[in-house]
Amino acid sequence: LFLLSENAEKPTYVRFLVSNAAAGSVIGKGGSTITEFQSKSGARIQLSRSHEFFPGTSDRIIMVSGAIDDILKAVELILAKLLDELNIKDNDDSEPRTKVRLIVSNSSCGSIIGKGGATIKSFIEGSQAGIKISPQDNNFYGLNDRLVTVTGTLDEQLRAIDLILSKLCEDPHYSQAMHAPFSYAGIFFSGFHGIPYAYMLPSVATATYNSMSYAPNGAGVKFPNHK
Repeated sequence: LFLLSENAEKPTYVRFLVSNAAAGSVIGKGGSTITEFQSKSGARIQLSRSHEFFPGTSDRIIMVSGAIDDILKAVELILAKLLDELNIKDNDDSEPRTKVRLIVSNSSCGSIIGKGGATIKSFIEGSQAGIKISPQDNNFYGLNDRLVTVTGTLDEQLRAIDLILSKLCEDPHYSQAMHAPFSYAGIFFSGFHGIPYAYMLPSVATATYNSMSYAPNGAGVKFPNHK
């Protein structure tokens, strides 16, 4: 019990993807919505800049940090707002099932999967949400994150995020990564003939791959260390 309450108070975070349009509605006019959500939840909400996308997508990154309960309140406010924006009108009264994609480092994915998949299976049963972990994207050299897709109604998604986050909190490396920058500027796109292209954060909406780098320190580009 003591451990649980200790983890509940420890500052942690969750990162997930939002489209550019969705990011705009989370921010609100002059930042009104994001300010309101932060004061209602007590969590901090940060967004990557308008052209800082998760590699291989055109989606921005949103990070919610604070105590677990505050994070869950903020995530609920954000996801409910996005559902509202979708304005899904189903003929039946069933709640719409949507997807939210969490960003989790490779090293932390193991604890969510568990031995022989036991942990992820228990999370799926406990939340009734679909939970899928993307394979490692080998197209991007130095990308150490994977996407965890949670599919379900808002309640199912929140239960799943609660379970996932409570598990990630037990991993000291996870919380340490809270202060890592949003930008994926050090990621390399594996281009033709295995020559890494630097993944530049583009100033236009379409992702561009340039600054070819032949040597580990060529063109002033440092390669990430692989442990």
